[in-house]
Amino acid sequence: MARITYIEHNGTRHEVDVKPGMTVMEGARDNGVPGIDADCGGACACSTCHVYVDPAWVDRLPARDPMEEDMLDFAYQPDPERSRLTCQIKVTDALDGLVVQMPERQI
Repeated sequence: MARITYIEHNGTRHEVDVKPGMTVMEGARDNGVPGIDADCGGACACSTCHVYVDPAWVDRLPARDPMEEDMLDFAYQPDPERSRLTCQIKVTDALDGLVVQMPERQI
């Protein structure tokens, strides 16, 4: 299991255990974390699961693929370095301690 911390824009923290093989989006959805809508169900066809990755984790995650890069163009206030779509981050034990913060609002 990987413990992932989701921080809402208002500062509310949700620390949850997520099974390896799931995505960070599925971990939020399955644990009732508000603010990650995932309207497309994880198909990388929207940007409603957009988050900012804690700076300490940016270089520790796999690189964004071109499809994720394209969808981030539709995210609310994307950050060129820290923005990720949680549906594209597969959980592994190495992600234990990952911290992500939700933007002020989702589209």
